[in-house]
Amino acid sequence: MSKILITAALPYANGAIHFGHLAGAYLPADCYARFQRLMGHDVCFICGSDEYGVAIAMSAELAGRTPQEHVDCFHAVNKKLFQKMQIDFDHYSRTTWPGHVQTTVALFNDLLKNGYIEERESERLYCEQDGKFYADRYVVGTCPSCSFPSARGDECTSCGASYEAEDLKNPTTKIGNKPLTLKKTVHWYLRLDLFKDKLLAWLKTKSWKPNVVNFIKKYIQDLRPRAITRDMKWGIPVPLPEAKGKVLYVWFDAPIGYISATREWAECIGEPDRWKSYWLDPSTKLIQFIGKDNIPFHAVVFPAMLMGQNTPYKLVDELPANEFYNLAGRQFSKSDGWYVDLDQFLQKFSSDQLRYTIASNAPETQDSEFTWKDFQLRCNADLSGKFGNFVHRTLVFAKNTCQSTVPPMSPLQEADQLFLDQIKKLAEATREAYGQFRLRKACQSFMELAQAGNVYFDMKKPWQDAKKEEWGSVHTTIACCLHCIKTLALLAYPVIPTASASIIRQLGLEEPYLRRTWEEQMAYCLPTGHLLGQPEPLFRKIEDEQIALEEASLKK
Repeated sequence: MSKILITAALPYANGAIHFGHLAGAYLPADCYARFQRLMGHDVCFICGSDEYGVAIAMSAELAGRTPQEHVDCFHAVNKKLFQKMQIDFDHYSRTTWPGHVQTTVALFNDLLKNGYIEERESERLYCEQDGKFYADRYVVGTCPSCSFPSARGDECTSCGASYEAEDLKNPTTKIGNKPLTLKKTVHWYLRLDLFKDKLLAWLKTKSWKPNVVNFIKKYIQDLRPRAITRDMKWGIPVPLPEAKGKVLYVWFDAPIGYISATREWAECIGEPDRWKSYWLDPSTKLIQFIGKDNIPFHAVVFPAMLMGQNTPYKLVDELPANEFYNLAGRQFSKSDGWYVDLDQFLQKFSSDQLRYTIASNAPETQDSEFTWKDFQLRCNADLSGKFGNFVHRTLVFAKNTCQSTVPPMSPLQEADQLFLDQIKKLAEATREAYGQFRLRKACQSFMELAQAGNVYFDMKKPWQDAKKEEWGSVHTTIACCLHCIKTLALLAYPVIPTASASIIRQLGLEEPYLRRTWEEQMAYCLPTGHLLGQPEPLFRKIEDEQIALEEASLKK
């Protein structure tokens, strides 16, 4: 049994999660965690809210509430949405819990003692009217590259250039449009440049995708010291007496949240030192699910921070980084009104329907997108037409002709044996796909099995055999189909857990059955005479009228 620590990127507590977030990190991580638990491994699946930073302080100010009130709101919102989507974390933490502060301060102190943090004087944007420094998210000005007059403090929305806020021309405060000037101040810098050789040597041990490795190599070559402090109140105070009024920059403290969240999980289960068995054990497999825009922090910055520690923290083994998941050809954007409210969506449709739609078109190697028409097609053609139809027709037929019991299996005909062989083959293909982070392939494989069940049922025509009272053939057909259904419940469980649990109930099995390992479930045979449950449709069809309403709402 292997020990597997799975983390999903900490969502920023500045708004509700959307489909793009689910596709980028949370659904792939959840499916993988469910799969590895089925494989019998010791899995710990960790996440939590990222709650500090300039953007949160600014949003809270605009909303007329304190930063703590702001993050309390969105921590609760996102925690509830994850639960509704059945993202089954072992623990969902937050970076404002006291244990995170302690963990972050400890990491800062080790880096400082080991010579990886240094104090530097630099010029930052200062507002004379307010008597304080302003960080990039609070600043607007003229782009130094294209002269766009309303460029953001860190990036130009017109030409895409990135820069330091101090490079802006005619900088002013975002709120109030007050003029800003450069003023000297002291900050603390992480000497990322000192980790180049260690990072490159470590990277050679990884068998990651070539495009990811090449991107990381280039990023490492350009490493420079980076400021890890800010002049503001909202954040973890820099633990130095001479740093009064300064806090740690959010990109420094956020990844440490993976460690502190695991510590909190250990405390919650009454085993305070249990976190060490994951983070301090080199045999642990650490897998971090992120979106592609988070690659530099997880493949370079956070590993460098851990390399600078006296505590031997585990470094990431696998970094499944998905591409972007868009909405009808454009990026999700709440400010532009181009989004689908997840909470409202789940009042009309099921989490399984969305989980399957995203998983079966996951942006694993290139960007993909959600459209309402595609959602309807996947739900109606795949979930209802293939998967749900096969399960329901078999169980209804078994109820009507076999008194809702598992019939005996007579000597197999060639078609029966071929079908049973196909079940084994597609089960193995699905297992391999999950293990290789290939959700799309896993969905294709178990949906292919559902369709194979429909083809077999139609070819065997058990209704005709029943009329002729050829009960041996009828019973063998239904027994084979029930075996297929039991296998489908296992294969689909990581993606559509509600439907799988429903199948288990309809097969007359108890809920604990789903906690059996993959091998145990594959080996289990429904005994002859076993009483089946009541057949129920797994999915409801989505009508054209519903889709037309949703498309009209989006266009508005």
